[in-house]
Amino acid sequence: MQETIAVYGAGTIGACEATLCIGNGCPTIVIGHSQKGMEHCKQIIEKNWDDLIAEGLATNTNKIAAMRLLTITDNVSALRPCTFIFEAVPEDMETKQEVYKQIEKICSDRAVIASCTSSISADLLAALFQKPERFLIAHPFQPVHLMPLVEVVCSQKTEPDIVGRTKRLLEYLHCQVVLLKKSVPGFLANRFAQALFREAIYLLEEGVTTAEEIDTAVKYAIGMRYASIGLLEYFDDVGFELESTIAKNVYPDLCSTKELQKTHVSGLASGQTGRASGIGLYNWNDKDLADYFYRKQAPFFNRAKQWSLP
Repeated sequence: MQETIAVYGAGTIGACEATLCIGNGCPTIVIGHSQKGMEHCKQIIEKNWDDLIAEGLATNTNKIAAMRLLTITDNVSALRPCTFIFEAVPEDMETKQEVYKQIEKICSDRAVIASCTSSISADLLAALFQKPERFLIAHPFQPVHLMPLVEVVCSQKTEPDIVGRTKRLLEYLHCQVVLLKKSVPGFLANRFAQALFREAIYLLEEGVTTAEEIDTAVKYAIGMRYASIGLLEYFDDVGFELESTIAKNVYPDLCSTKELQKTHVSGLASGQTGRASGIGLYNWNDKDLADYFYRKQAPFFNRAKQWSLP
């Protein structure tokens, strides 16, 4: 791989991005801001490797070799030789602007800057650059080192060569790349997710069923189906005639609100905001968290079989 890789940001996304890079034999620099944050980043990366070892997908020898490829530092000057930088800092424009200024000041003009943002417009972020032509979005999905999809989103000023280099690097890392022709809020996958969330919350609020029943329907039908065939493949398979009939019956009753739903508002007001608070749509105090976190990444472990392990 011809690119020299850095990850700016030592949080979970940055740590997992680094895991993916060193897991494919690429020396990688992670830029953090605090000793505590950098230590936590290293712990996440080591835990990722321990999980792979436990699954029989890597050895301790692989882990040791990979960790030798990793540099975690708060010295921004370490970016100087880097030609490809993943930006994985919080979703705050002022923070990102400061980071971009540092990168442009230190790195050469040929360095690619790829933001991991999940929602901010590529054009808004590109406007923060002196040389916006070398910027784009490469939005991964958690767990970043195991989930293959990366959405590549260009601004109006992104140069074609930058897109090509980004795709080549991501494909080298065994990612599945989708390229958006223009930037829209939420890109692709998060738009699908928000549409499902909105409808699921609506069904809860209307008393149609429970959170458990909704999740069962997703896990044992929708999720299984679209894990092996595409959404629009299935649309074509069913055919326009039947889908049109279903749409005429269902569309008028679908949730179409443009505002936060009552469940969002009441949860935010009460502090019952989900797993982190202990209670949300579920009572997480009654859940086996170790089992949940394992299930969260278990379907994707086999991706590591594709890695070019060090």
